[in-house]
Amino acid sequence: MRSKLLSLATLLPLSTLWAAEEAAAEVAEAAPTLDVGNTAWVLTATALVMFMTPAGLALFYGGMSRSKNLLNTIAMSVMGYIVASIVWVIAGYTLAFGTDIGGIIGFDSLFLSGIKVTDIWATGNIPVLLFVAFQMTFAGITVSLASGAIIERLKFSTWLIFAALWILAVYAPVAHWVWGGGFLSKLGVLDFAGGTVVHINAGVAGLVIALMLGKRADYGKAMFPSSVTLTVLGASMLWFGWFGFNAGSELGADGIAASAFLVTNTAAAIAALSWMTIEYITYKKFTLLGIASGIVAGLVAITPAAGFVDTGASLIIGAVAGIVAFYGVNGLKKALKYDDSLDAFGIHGVAGIWGALATGIFANPEVNELGTGLLYGNADQVMIQIEGIIVTIVYTAIATAIVFKIASILTGGARVSADAESQGLDEVEHGEKAFNLR
Repeated sequence: MRSKLLSLATLLPLSTLWAAEEAAAEVAEAAPTLDVGNTAWVLTATALVMFMTPAGLALFYGGMSRSKNLLNTIAMSVMGYIVASIVWVIAGYTLAFGTDIGGIIGFDSLFLSGIKVTDIWATGNIPVLLFVAFQMTFAGITVSLASGAIIERLKFSTWLIFAALWILAVYAPVAHWVWGGGFLSKLGVLDFAGGTVVHINAGVAGLVIALMLGKRADYGKAMFPSSVTLTVLGASMLWFGWFGFNAGSELGADGIAASAFLVTNTAAAIAALSWMTIEYITYKKFTLLGIASGIVAGLVAITPAAGFVDTGASLIIGAVAGIVAFYGVNGLKKALKYDDSLDAFGIHGVAGIWGALATGIFANPEVNELGTGLLYGNADQVMIQIEGIIVTIVYTAIATAIVFKIASILTGGARVSADAESQGLDEVEHGEKAFNLR
């Protein structure tokens, strides 16, 4: 055998052998290598974000609804995540992160075909399938957030169809524009973890379908939440999961992820304090419902900025978020007289807009070289952020209206009957009760 190998070597010039070895080495260097640490962190972050929807958001929203609609409200969050999980792997992922087509949409193939378990996502050197799963959890919470605007009066069947169509027609395109190589990313819009893609998108969608569906029959009368305890528990779960949401969006276990983790906590805490303060000044009460709402407002506002700003900026972003979201819930809604049941627009839309603007103001290149804001010499970034906000609002409003109309036609109308609304959707739609006192 040894003699045969020596004979073969003598047939090839040494220069050819060396060239082949160098080419093989270059290929090995060019191929991305799995980063075990980053993969472990993003796996954890994905689980945290998943926990936010069928647990955190479900309880946060469920506790704010009336007891006769508590289960229906929870079901809308749970099913929002379930529908998103299916739609995302069928077509949502490729529309959002597939090969860019004209800056508008992506597409490679359906059903994740062509993605191997060995494929590596270049950012973070994590498995592509893990990136798919991480982004799936974002789609799930976004559509579920919109449900808060229309609970207590929407057919469950309409919601299921709407959720599936909305992810494909609204969420996926906006995600592509900002994160998938679309025109807003090329414009330079900064959105670290979902200010435009998630919160403005969901808030505007919720407002549109609330206006199209109309007010609840007893809107304007006293409506007491079924369980503030559940709402505070849900807000705490959201806060916990949001570390995966924001710090996980770095797709790596590094200093930017650590900074995003810290500023997320800081903004939530100061927003809760600012909401509580202005609520006490206005109503002379320290309500737990207000504190929970302030926490979420701070989390919403810091989301687009999390990987770009320092701790000092997060204090400002969070403090302002508590104030503007309080106004969105207690001022804007009352002034315009629309029935945003659980304040999807008042908190997520309003605080999301502020957060996107704040990113353009406070983005610090010392935190992340990819973002430089107004305070660091780049005044253009604010205008870029405004363009991103306007584009998202306009597209989401129009596309959501179309999708909701289609879902309504397919289910013979979107609104439940007056009797069903009066009796409560837990019994009418699900045949169950949240609380059995017997």
